[in-house]
Amino acid sequence: MRWLKIAAVATVVVLVGIQWIPTPLNRGDTRADKDFIALYAPPARTGTLLKTACYDCHSNHTDYPWYSRFQPVAMFLGNHIEEGKKDLNLSEFGDYSPRRQRSKLKAMSSQIEDGAMPLTSYRLIHWNANLSKADEKAVLGWLKSEIK
Repeated sequence: MRWLKIAAVATVVVLVGIQWIPTPLNRGDTRADKDFIALYAPPARTGTLLKTACYDCHSNHTDYPWYSRFQPVAMFLGNHIEEGKKDLNLSEFGDYSPRRQRSKLKAMSSQIEDGAMPLTSYRLIHWNANLSKADEKAVLGWLKSEIK
């Protein structure tokens, strides 16, 4: 029983201690001339769906939830955002070559069709990012119409 108390105290000490580890926030500048929605001008509903389901992890600006202020959640979110921006940065979409833009549009379409995006872990917490079948169909239809 003594080792259980020691483990509990150690866990609390570690959890309290890691609260002072700084995590950089994704609050970079966005330029309208490079932004995906500004460049492609999707229908209003499609643009809203993309903002809701994609932009937190795939842009230069994340709207953080209240629980992101606590470690280890902040580290977990920071890693997801960093990885997401590496694969696709919608804030800098205009910097991609036309060929890369087409490739990214195809990949976005494929990821949505396969149910791989948005991530399940994101959808569990952000219910508004759960695309209905009609929303999914609208976004996919629009994305496919843009692939030339």
